[in-house]
Amino acid sequence: MTSPDSRAAWLTLLLAGAFEVGYALSVGGSQGFTVLSWSLVAVVFFLLTLWALSLALRVIEVGIGYAVWAGIGAVGAALLGPIFFDEALTPARAGWLAVIIAGVVWLKLADRPRPS
Repeated sequence: MTSPDSRAAWLTLLLAGAFEVGYALSVGGSQGFTVLSWSLVAVVFFLLTLWALSLALRVIEVGIGYAVWAGIGAVGAALLGPIFFDEALTPARAGWLAVIIAGVVWLKLADRPRPS
């Protein structure tokens, strides 16, 4: 069973991942930081994702936390890119995204405390 601190850290890490998706999408919309509104949104998401990630990493090991955070950001941006920016999501890309998702799930499972 996981501790309340561990559960809160994982929820915070998921939130950080969601902010990372927002950051990635807003950077795409900023067109190289040439569109002011998207650029400002990107800065806000950037600060939020770093803040939430730093809170989560107080409890979660940095290697696990960073990998999960990056995986959430990559998968989220790849899945939402076609919706917001008319990008292609091919079957091959979807398959590799599934591999990333499986890796994130296994990393979470690997963070479970071992019985003594």
